Amino acid sequence: MSKKKIIIGIVVTAIISACLTIGGLCFALGINVRQAGDLARFFGVKHFIEARYVNEVDDSQLMDGAISGMVQSLGDPHSIYMKADMYQQLKEHTEGEFGGIGVTMGFKDNKVTIISVLPDTPGEKAGLAAGDEIMAVDGTPVSELQSEEVAMHIRGEVGTHVTLTISRDGSESDYDIERATIKIETAKGKMLADGMGYIRIASFSENTDKEFKAAYDELEAQGMKGLIIDLRENPGGLVTSCVNIANMVVPKGPIVSVVERDGSKEVHESKLEEEKYPIVVLIDGNSASASEILAGALQDTGAATIVGTKSYGKGSVQVVMPMFHNDALKLTIAKYYTPNGRCIDGIGIEPDVAIDFQQGDTTDVQLEKAEEVLREKMQ
Repeated sequence: MSKKKIIIGIVVTAIISACLTIGGLCFALGINVRQAGDLARFFGVKHFIEARYVNEVDDSQLMDGAISGMVQSLGDPHSIYMKADMYQQLKEHTEGEFGGIGVTMGFKDNKVTIISVLPDTPGEKAGLAAGDEIMAVDGTPVSELQSEEVAMHIRGEVGTHVTLTISRDGSESDYDIERATIKIETAKGKMLADGMGYIRIASFSENTDKEFKAAYDELEAQGMKGLIIDLRENPGGLVTSCVNIANMVVPKGPIVSVVERDGSKEVHESKLEEEKYPIVVLIDGNSASASEILAGALQDTGAATIVGTKSYGKGSVQVVMPMFHNDALKLTIAKYYTPNGRCIDGIGIEPDVAIDFQQGDTTDVQLEKAEEVLREKMQ
């Protein structure tokens, strides 16, 4: 018998074996014929690889690859399968402290761009800047990685190094950077002239709402008459933290509606009975996700004037589902809508007062415009 016929026989045997193995299960679970066929194909291929692949096969690694492949086939940059180490890094990041280099990134049009560089971090000391495009991480082109994988590859154990290939002004350079513990103070306030309070929100993590309230209370104690909320270069984060902040500034009623595929809706509402201060919000092209929830709620309710440039346009909601081997699945499960029913996914929020940085600007013209608008609202 020819070698080709032997291989075909093995494949057929594997598929038949798979069908017999899962046939009873499919019947018990009410799985239809097409689904049963798909399961047979999957287990048939798995069995053939285990039996015939030239090297020894790690069964767990095969399953990891299969799950990852399913998620990648969705074509959604925000959905990803996370192995144990990647899931652990995600948890550390949302808790507000992790090993990294101190940059936030945006993922759009198949590009990875640095949105902001935190002060006094390895990224700033190495000379990275907002607008830099990341081409590769440790020699691996970012085109070969999913968006979350890029971020997780950059993070790592404190004291270890990562090499980023950066494109800037048409030329590429490698930056070797030593990771450090990154402690994120996500909300910080200060008093500007004429009783104008200013709070910058860098991202929405577990403690952001507490930090915002502390800054807000301190500005009130100093006699605040109006408030500027700066959401520029804020990539988003935890919706719960965003909703808690919205309860301090958005008037009573809907903040955001989360709508799933079947049409089921969860509405987060503000309980704020009365607005205390006129508000201006700063956004730009890197204000995304939870930033857009807060800005959209303030805009739709008329509680704030939005100044800057159109926001990023990420209007989808992800959930992280822990699995059985300390791994997890991060999956897009819904889209969110502003109080007026706007879905801004892929669209973004248009500012009420549009103003962009111009090349050669030596001052923050957007902040200056926000102050000008707030002065008028305070009169």
